[in-house]
Amino acid sequence: MKKEFKKVKSVNGELDLAGDKSISHRAVIFSAMAKGKSQIANLSQGQDVISTMVIMHKLGASIYTKDRKVIIGGCGFKGFKNIKTDLDCGNSGTSARLISGLLSAQKHSYTLIGDESLSNRPMKRVIDPLTKMGAEFRTDENLSLPFTITPAKELKNITYEMPIASAQVKSAIIIAGLHSDNETVVIENEKTRNHTEQMLGLPVKSESGKIISSSSLKYYPNANEYFIPGDISTSAFHIALALLTPNSELRINSVSLNPTRTGFIEVLKEMGANISSEEIKYSSNEPYGNIVVKSSQLKNIKIDPEIIPNIIDEIPILTIAGLFADGEFEIRNSKELRVKESDRIESICYNLKLLGLQVEEFEDGFAVSGDIGKTNITFESFGDHRIAMAFAVLSMLLEDGGEVNGFECVSISNPKFEEQLNSITS
Repeated sequence: MKKEFKKVKSVNGELDLAGDKSISHRAVIFSAMAKGKSQIANLSQGQDVISTMVIMHKLGASIYTKDRKVIIGGCGFKGFKNIKTDLDCGNSGTSARLISGLLSAQKHSYTLIGDESLSNRPMKRVIDPLTKMGAEFRTDENLSLPFTITPAKELKNITYEMPIASAQVKSAIIIAGLHSDNETVVIENEKTRNHTEQMLGLPVKSESGKIISSSSLKYYPNANEYFIPGDISTSAFHIALALLTPNSELRINSVSLNPTRTGFIEVLKEMGANISSEEIKYSSNEPYGNIVVKSSQLKNIKIDPEIIPNIIDEIPILTIAGLFADGEFEIRNSKELRVKESDRIESICYNLKLLGLQVEEFEDGFAVSGDIGKTNITFESFGDHRIAMAFAVLSMLLEDGGEVNGFECVSISNPKFEEQLNSITS
C-alpha cells in the first residue's frame, strides 16, 4: 500500500500511546510463565506483541480482555502444553529470541517459525548460549528460523560473556536461567535495554566497566498486575516531527523513561532539542512520565559509540532529524542495523539518495551531506516499520510532501500511527 503525506504547518496537542513493545512482550511471557492470573494495562497493540500472545495461548495460557485490561492465566513452572503445531513468531525477533530461551527449559520439543524477513535474521547469537545450557536446536546451515528446540534434560547454569550487544539474547539466557536453582550469569561489555532485569527484580552489578546480571529459580515470575508505559521508540517519530516543525509544542503522556531506552532523547538534547520530562512514576521497577517537546533548531554532533546499542532502533528517525540540523549527519558503529527488519543502512541510504543528497555508505553506518534537491518522492519502506514511519515524517517536512510505498508494515509496532499524526498536526 502506497501512502501519501502532505507537509504539515504545526504539531500541537497531547498523545497517549499504546504500551511499550519491549515491556509488553515481557509482561505477556512472564504472565504466561506464572501460576495464576495476571493483569496487563495498556498492552502494545502492535502485531509483534500479538505474535507473542498467540504463541503463549497455544502453549496453554488463557488470554482474554476485561475492562480494557488483558488477563492472562499462566501455566506455572514448566507447565506449557505439548503441542506439535508450529509456533509462528511473524516478524518479531523479540518473540523468537525470548521464547527460544523459555522453551529451552521446558519439558517438550517445539518448532518456531517466522515470516520471510525474520527467517533471514541471525539466530546463531541465541542458539550458541542456549546450546551451552543443554538445549538442542535442529535447523539448517544458516542457523536461522525455522528451528526445533529440544529442551535441556537438566538445565546447565552458565556464565556467559556477551560477544555482541543484544538485549534479546541476554533476556533469552536470563529467562532460561529462571528454571534452575543454580545461578546463571550474563556479562555485558556494553549497556543494553534492561527491561527483563528490572521487571524480574534481578541482581545487577557493574565491575570494571562490565554489567553483570544473574538469574535463577529464586526470581521466577509470580502472577502480577502490570501497567505498560507508552512506547518510547514509537514516540521518537512524533518527537522528531514536533522538533522540526515551526510553532509546535507536543506533550506525550505516561511514556517509558527507562534510561536504557532514552538515549535518542539525550542525543537530541545534545543537538539542541527542547525536550523536558515531568511527573515521573514507576511500575514494575520501570520509570515513566510525561514528555514535553517544543520546536527547536538542531545542530549535528558526533554520536558517542557507547550509546549506539541504546539508540539502534531510533537511528532511522534520528537520521531525519539530522537532515534538518546544521552540519553533516554521520552515524558509525551501527553494523547491527544491517540485520534488522531490513538492512536499515541500505534502506536509509537508498531513500536519501532519492532526495539528491550526497550519501556515503559504510559497513557500519553512513554519512549525509548536501541539500535536498528533489521533493514529492515515493520512498520505499522495504517492509520495515521504522523505515516507513521515519520517511513518513520526512514527507511531512518536505514542501511538496511525499509518499511511502509498503506503508502497511507500520502495523508491526504501531497500527494507530496515522491516526495519531492526524490528531496532532495541522
